[in-house]
Amino acid sequence: MAHDVAALAVELTDMATADHQSAVRANSDDPAEQLAWRRLTAQHGDRLSEIMDEYGWPTKELVGEEAARAAWLIAQHADRQLEIQRRALKLMQQAVSAGSASPRELAFLHDRTLVNEGRKQIYGTQIAGVKDGAPVPWPCEEPERMDELRAEVGIEPFDEYVAKFALA
Repeated sequence: MAHDVAALAVELTDMATADHQSAVRANSDDPAEQLAWRRLTAQHGDRLSEIMDEYGWPTKELVGEEAARAAWLIAQHADRQLEIQRRALKLMQQAVSAGSASPRELAFLHDRTLVNEGRKQIYGTQIAGVKDGAPVPWPCEEPERMDELRAEVGIEPFDEYVAKFALA
């Protein structure tokens, strides 16, 4: 079992590395590059589903902090596999309740899943586009409480968060 878990940790971090290297393709003008990104994220989503079948949510206690973050990233990017995103969200909620996963990462996955379902997000983590040079979030359930809700899960205020993008 210990060997399996060590191998799982390596596999998850390798998947996150491939994700980071390929992420530039997500919004490429070249349809072939977009397809390569979709293929990669779908393969990763499928594998995460198998991992969740076998281990539940890959917590930091199970696979270490880096691999746990990798699992979250894979779930975050499984945009065309909503059933996998929903399942990851549910398992991650249980892990956060048990103190075994990051409330901040859970908030990002929660918003991402809501937006993918065509619903309003809670924390304003998902950006719809840019207007007059400033990032604009997808609609939020309670925009007036967004920064308060963000603070509860350890996310910086929206204006500070989007300032990072503005510099890019």
